[in-house]
Parts: sequence; C-alpha cells; structure tokens
Amino acid sequence: MTNKEIAKTFQFLGDIMELHGENPFKIRSYQNAYLTLRKLDRPLAELPQAEISSIKGIGPAISEKIRELLDHGTMKTLAEYQAKTPEGVQEMLQIKGFGPKKIAVIWKDLGVETIGELYYAVNENRLLDLKGFGQKTQEELRKQLEYFLKTRNQFHFASLEAEADALEKAFQTHLPGIPVALSGATRRQTEVLEAIEILLGTEQDLGAACQALGIQIQEQQAKTTKGVNANEYPIVLHQCAASEFGTRQFELSATPAFLQAFLQQKQLVELPVVADEELIFVNTQTSYIPAYLREESWALEKATPGLLSQIIRDEDLKGIVHNHSTYSDGIHSLTEMAEYTRASGYEYLVMSDHSKAAFYANGLQPERVLQQMEEIDRLNAAMAPFKVFKSIESDILNDGSLDYEPAILAKFDLVIASVHSNLRMDLDKATNRVLRAIENPYTRILGHPTGRLLLSRPGYPLDHQKIIDACAANGVVIELNASPYRLDLDWRWIPYALEKGVMISINPDAHSKEAIHQVHYGVLAARKGLLTKSMCLNAKDLREFETWIGEKR
Repeated sequence: MTNKEIAKTFQFLGDIMELHGENPFKIRSYQNAYLTLRKLDRPLAELPQAEISSIKGIGPAISEKIRELLDHGTMKTLAEYQAKTPEGVQEMLQIKGFGPKKIAVIWKDLGVETIGELYYAVNENRLLDLKGFGQKTQEELRKQLEYFLKTRNQFHFASLEAEADALEKAFQTHLPGIPVALSGATRRQTEVLEAIEILLGTEQDLGAACQALGIQIQEQQAKTTKGVNANEYPIVLHQCAASEFGTRQFELSATPAFLQAFLQQKQLVELPVVADEELIFVNTQTSYIPAYLREESWALEKATPGLLSQIIRDEDLKGIVHNHSTYSDGIHSLTEMAEYTRASGYEYLVMSDHSKAAFYANGLQPERVLQQMEEIDRLNAAMAPFKVFKSIESDILNDGSLDYEPAILAKFDLVIASVHSNLRMDLDKATNRVLRAIENPYTRILGHPTGRLLLSRPGYPLDHQKIIDACAANGVVIELNASPYRLDLDWRWIPYALEKGVMISINPDAHSKEAIHQVHYGVLAARKGLLTKSMCLNAKDLREFETWIGEKR
C-alpha cells in the first residue's frame, strides 16, 4: 500500500469511529495520523518498524496498525467497525461536506441506511425536524447528493491513463495482426471517464483473450463486451470487422454533437466505410482533426492545420508555476522542490505557498514570507542560471481583497490570487468577489477560477465571460490548474480567453516534487481548448518570463 492509501485508511477509521460516538481523543489521533502520513516523503513500506513508531504523532499503537496494512492490506480494528456499519452509511462518508456527526443523526434517528433512502428523505423534507438540520442545511445536502449520484462510478482520466495504455498494448500483443486502439472518451482524453474503451477490428469471440488478460466479463453482446480488469476498473470492448475499423473508430471517438455536426457539414447521411480513419477526412476533403478535439462542434471551424501545428505540447513548457513547499502544506522543502524541478529539465520554478488566511494549510505569516524570500535568494545564488521566483497563492477574501497588506504583496515577483473559502456565494456575489481581485494591481494570475474538484464538488458559480473580459482588461493571466482533480479553468472556456487575448498558465499546484509532472494533464486539457504555445505563460523561457515579470500592469 502507498502512503496515501494508508493515510486515507486512518482518515476513514476516524470517520467511522465518529459515527459510533467513540472516544474523541482516539478519533483525533487517527485524523492526525492521516495528516502526518500523507506528507511523508519516504514510503512506509521501506521503513523499519522502530522508525515508523518514532514518527511524531504516530507511536506504537498506530505503527502496529500501519504494519497490519503493509503486511495484510487490512486492519482488524477498521474491519470490526465496518462489520457493524451498513455499507450505505459508509458510502455516505464520501459525500463532500456531510460529516460523520450528521450522518449518525440521520442513521440513528431516521433509520436511513442507503444513499437512495437519504435522497428520498431529503426530497420528502424529513430532515427538518432533526437536531442540527434546517431548510438551508437540507437544501445544501440535496445539491451535494445530486452531484454525488451524478458522478458516482466515474474516474479521473489520470487514474485510468496508465491502465488504458497497458491494456491497449496487451491486446495488441495477444492478438497480433488485429487492429486494436483506445476508443471513445478514453481516446479523446476526456477529464472524467466511465470506463476504459478499446476498439478491436475482429468479430471473433473475446472470451479467451479476456481470460488471458485478466478481464472478468460481466456482459457480452454481439459487438460489445463489458467487464472489469484485475484492478476492478470497468472495461468496454467494442468490436467490428477490420474493414470497418476506421469508420467505427471515428463514430466511437466523437461525441454525438461533434459527429452530427460533421455529417451535416459534409452533407452525409452516414460515414463512409473505411479501414483507416484518416480516409474519412481524405474522402470528405477535410483536414484531419485529432480525437482529442472531437468534443465540441466548434472544433470543425477552429481546428485549422495552421493552428494545430502551434498547439501546446508537454515539451513546450519551460517553467513550473504554482507550487507549495513545507513552508505551507507541501511535503518537500523549498530546496528539494527547486533541485527536482531543475533536474527535470525546467528553467525556473515559481514558489506559491499559501497566504496567512489559509490557516488550515499552514499559511505564511509575514515574517515567514520574508524568511522564505531570504532562502530563495540563497538558492538563486547557488543554482543559477536556474531561478526560483518569489510568489504566493494569496487568498481572495470574502470582499474580493487579497490577503496581506500592499507592502507585503509588493515584495513578490508575482501574486496568484485564488478563492479557498466561502464557496457558497450566489452568481453575482461570487463573480463580483473575483472581479475585485482581478482588478487588484498586485494580481498577475487568477488561480483555479471556480474552485471545482472533479467528482467531488462542482465549482462555485461564475460569469465566465465577465471574468475573462476583466482579465483581458487588467492584463491578468488565468490558471489552468493541472491537478487532474481540478483542471480548472475548464478547457471549454479557453477559446473565448484566446479570443480576448488572455494568456493561460498551465500550473501543477504541486504539493510534492513529483506532482510538478501533473502539468501533463493540464497540457492534455489545454490542447482540447486549442491553447497555443505563444499564449501559454509558462511556455516562455526564463528570459521571456523575467520580461513578463517586469511588465507593469
């Protein structure tokens, strides 16, 4: 098990114990273990037991439970609590903003034991008489439940990417001479997937191949086989004759909206039957449109050959912007972050730890800001020509002002302004709040504009056109937060941003040194929005980036 998996197990243990009203001190120790273990640099599996026990806040009892998980993948204490807790109640713990105390009240006072029962109870207004509930709380829970139900059994693209690539290669090896390729939303690299989709150009039964590759078949029809692989990820296998492979690949790899627009534009009733997908474009005298752009119909007009040659690629990024260190809530030191980024081939690193308002993330008080700046000066003297820039992820406060006084903000090379609190404002209030932050002369980048967490919470409401227009008017860059759990700004707004001349910065929001590579997922999303190298802030080399830093708003 990884450190992250072990940490989450302790978080779950604390939550499920709280459901049962157990000792709050013991619960807190497990919650603290979660916070500690998720930040550990070295894998717990590599540490001797004595060293695990010596970790601050761990101790012998928790270290024994860690050993249980490492040796057996299970924990006896957790299993005991799970045995006396309905599965549906355990599932409720996954609903964002719905904590163990409220779940316990609903479970014990109403006898609600499944998500479905909970949704029914909410719609029947049965929570209003419960202690700690009211109309506002019930309505917020309704929204969270609807989002949870809508996104259940979906996966972040990042969690399936490696599995999908490996499965594609496995089928190609096992079925030599048969066309095999990723298909559907998997091939489009859509940010959220329901399954790994693969197209095979054969009509033979796939039972033997699936058995050989560890796929358990759950449903089998004439041209579609559904199942799960050894890691229990859903798999959908499409089949067709080899002579139809190109046609089926085009049909499956386009959204219905894109496919319909293509047929209408070419005045076709159906696609020509071809073995090679590119022949569809040749036969219709259309420039090739890559699968990742077959989401929205506007790609038919915008994705010209000249523009496609300029689309951003992983290798175009020269610097890593928006990163956290142990100064706030990162797990690696400033020096470790800088050395790793340089060793990874980048020219610069922008350190943007949390500001003081983010107390939950160990946000920097002014004296620690100055301490970090001094350390950055020393690093820059030792690591030249590689450079670390002084930045901060300044919280956008409720009234739209930035965290810190102007005297502190003026000391940074650049300021990233982000919302982290009070995410329940209505459209007008939320938009006006962000507009004021954009107009602040110290704001250079607007961080993760909506605050969304894919499959966890929707973003707060914003008038995107007003926000982008304001960034254009004030010379503010918009972040495409590359965390595969955010991907915010949504790529569908990139064409409008480019139309208004607003640059995009593809930022990993890295909380560890390895997380700088999350820029890969930001690039995949940015390509779907037709972001060019010239309009990507951190595609600038060091000299160009320094020039941008020096430009006054």
